[in-house]
Amino acid sequence: MPDSPASIRRSTRAATRRSLRPARVSRWLRIGIPSLLVLLWAAGGSIGGPFFGKVDQVATNDQSSFLPQSADATRVSERLTDFTGNDTIPAIVVASTSDGSALSDAQVAALQSLATDVAAVEGVPGDASPPVVSDDGRAAQIFVPIDSSGEVREVVEQVRETVAAGVPAGVEAWVTGPAGFTADLVKGFLGIDGLLLIVALVAVFVILVVVYRSPLLPILVLLTSVFALCVALLTVWWLAYAGVVVLNGQVQGILFILVIGAATDYALLYVARFREAIGEGLTRWDATTRAWRRAFEPILASGGTVIAGLLCLLLSDLATNRALGPIASIGIAFAVLSALTFLPALLALVGRAAFWPFLPRPGRSAIPADLTQPARGLWPRQARFVARRARPVWVVCTLVLLAACVGVTQLRADGVPASDLVLGASEARDGQAALAEHFPGGSGSPAYVLVPEQEAARAVTVLQNASGIDAVSVLSADAPGGQSPVSVVDGALQTTTSGAPGTPAPTPTVAEGDVLLAATLADTADSSAADDTVRQLRVALATELGEGAALVGGVTATDIDSIDTSIRDRSLIIPIVLVVILLILMALLRSVVAPLVLIGTVIVSFGAALGVSALVFDGILGFPGADPAVPLYGFVFLVALGVDYNIFLMSRVREESLVHGTRAGILRGLVATGGVITSAGLVLAATFAALGVIPILFLAQLAFIVAFGVLLDTFVVRSLLVPALAYDLGRRIWWPSKLGRGDVGARRLDA
Repeated sequence: MPDSPASIRRSTRAATRRSLRPARVSRWLRIGIPSLLVLLWAAGGSIGGPFFGKVDQVATNDQSSFLPQSADATRVSERLTDFTGNDTIPAIVVASTSDGSALSDAQVAALQSLATDVAAVEGVPGDASPPVVSDDGRAAQIFVPIDSSGEVREVVEQVRETVAAGVPAGVEAWVTGPAGFTADLVKGFLGIDGLLLIVALVAVFVILVVVYRSPLLPILVLLTSVFALCVALLTVWWLAYAGVVVLNGQVQGILFILVIGAATDYALLYVARFREAIGEGLTRWDATTRAWRRAFEPILASGGTVIAGLLCLLLSDLATNRALGPIASIGIAFAVLSALTFLPALLALVGRAAFWPFLPRPGRSAIPADLTQPARGLWPRQARFVARRARPVWVVCTLVLLAACVGVTQLRADGVPASDLVLGASEARDGQAALAEHFPGGSGSPAYVLVPEQEAARAVTVLQNASGIDAVSVLSADAPGGQSPVSVVDGALQTTTSGAPGTPAPTPTVAEGDVLLAATLADTADSSAADDTVRQLRVALATELGEGAALVGGVTATDIDSIDTSIRDRSLIIPIVLVVILLILMALLRSVVAPLVLIGTVIVSFGAALGVSALVFDGILGFPGADPAVPLYGFVFLVALGVDYNIFLMSRVREESLVHGTRAGILRGLVATGGVITSAGLVLAATFAALGVIPILFLAQLAFIVAFGVLLDTFVVRSLLVPALAYDLGRRIWWPSKLGRGDVGARRLDA
């Protein structure tokens, strides 16, 4: 008997449902695959975790980790050991009377004994100089060489303890100089692997608990971030150990924050997709596969955007910038990998219990059919507001952001003195101030001039005629302290003996046909006056000896070269980052207009964040200025991470537009991503704000710029400006793709 038409239709519908049903996977694989992934990440985390305590074995915070690669100061620094015989960095013990009177003979004798005690400290490779009394007789200075290949901070701390114990009555003493500032800087970074991580993780945990109201899900998300950081640190540690990358405190702090923030953001995007699938009634495995397929492309594109922006730092000539590029990229790569493997495995095993006690239920997460009509909920109401007032919304947002950009004119990002790099108390800074009261400001931090031996006399003449130079010496292994005062007599170089009458004059040390002159600056080495002196000196030497004949190095020259190089890097790298990210967005969104709109909004957002930050730094916090790298780092992070949120939004908008049409798709995408992107923005802002607990000016400024910029991007740009502008443009936003021509999806709202 033939089947009836009704039975045929029922059979057809059943066959259709079976064809649409996800392919079944055996129970062993559904449990085995996630369990294996969890075990692999747990093993990586357990191996990498202990390396947090070993970072100081491969990290360096000495000057070489920040120097520009091709600058004159770097070339002079590389040659210093040819003339000094060892790799040292000078510390200066400054002692002055408490009441302003002249030092007594007994106090000077006690300082001589103190110099002997300091020289006995482990890590001081040579003799400390005898006390040099100032012209006013009220202060003395002792030069102490510190082995720069060892733990400079620990040696300086021991020297400070020795000085505190041996300073004579009625005398105050400080340990300053390049070694003192290095020690204070390293001390400022000490909280990176402890306090910074704790503050960041606690902040993220609190935000996640408030957002998800679940005790378990925040733990799973934090495990995703922490394991990504552990494995990233393990990889970076071995690369630094092998000499492939240079790791310093600044790079280390940014790596920690970037991985925690980015991994959490990517995890939240996956959680949102998983929650939607669970809310539709899918099983754990089916929800996992659907969430993974739909989260894979935006997470990969977001991570790729950040990595591409960071790798552009390899074009920098500054060592610390070049180090940050690959190191942070490694961290982002593991953040993406953890969010796409470890977290899905955890949720596949836990299922809907991860959201307890507020379990997703079918229908709860459904998006209203018509978002142009009144609806309940924050994001449906936001979508209706955008639909009704699209043009005024994006025009007002743009004007407000442009007005905030005006503050950029107040940003002083042309470098800050080394004495201001450490926030809070600094013995080196206090000692430098005391030194400048009684001695030439550049004592202990001379300008070094590397010059061919036959040109040394002419170079000395230039130095002696230059303003801002207090004294000139030549490095000599025969001279006490390694330097001998020098002059020019009848056109020839002449050194001065400091020994008994009849003692032969020291002979300048010659290395590869060159001699090294030391010019004591009249002004503090990190002052603008010293900068002007060194710049004028370079011009005078080039005019007298010829271009490139004499190289000027030292602390002041290094600061100048670093600042000039940083400004050059900023001008070169920012446009390249924009082009790279624009190309990635074009490939992801299959459009030209949408990527241009997104890049434009992110640029305006960055300008507004920088403008507000400049006003806060200058008018409220009273910062002395900013390093030129601060705007560069802020740009790379804000543009790359700001585009992340736009990728999350617009990839969902495109997905919805293919089914519902562009304008409806924009509203649906806004509703679907509103909660997760806002949560991600709060998390990222909190993690970068945690950098502010490290008392380093650069990190404090970067923390404010990025945290404020992320919040601005989250609550203004992504929630109002981008949806309103895209809604106003309609399907033209997708030009030149088929979606932009309106021949796919619904058309009701696209006219």
